[in-house]
Formats: sequence, structure tokens, C-alpha cells
Amino acid sequence: RPCQATMPAFTTAACHLEPFVRLVTFNTDRDDPPAGYRIDGVPTLILFHGSKELARCSGARSTGQIVGWVRIHLPAGSI
Repeated sequence: RPCQATMPAFTTAACHLEPFVRLVTFNTDRDDPPAGYRIDGVPTLILFHGSKELARCSGARSTGQIVGWVRIHLPAGSI
């Protein structure tokens, strides 16, 4: 399963980004996605700043790709 294969990279990326960015997971096999999240594929990364969605992407990513994706899409000075 792509999500399980991505979890080590996700966990490592979380260590690199804390305390400025918090990464969380949601299990779409166990729970229905919250309304409005429009999860079309797994894994899906959604980046929020406050309550505003800044970016999203689907598919497995390496640690470096996750960290780079977050840094590219966050407002300047956030990290």
C-alpha cells in the first residue's frame, strides 16, 4: 500500500520540519475523510497555513521531496 510505504519518509520529514510545521496523518481506510478535503488518491498531502489550503499533491514522496514541497509552498519566513 502506498501510504504504508511512504510512512517512514513522512515520519522523517516531520522530524525535519518540527516545530515550525506539524505533519499529521488521516486513515482513509478506517475513517471517512472530513467534508471538503476531497481525497482523490492516496497518499495525498495537503498543506494548510492556518485554516487556508495552500497546496496539495498525491502520490508517494521521499523525505526530501516532502520537505522541499512544504518549503516551496509555505509563505516566506514560516520556517
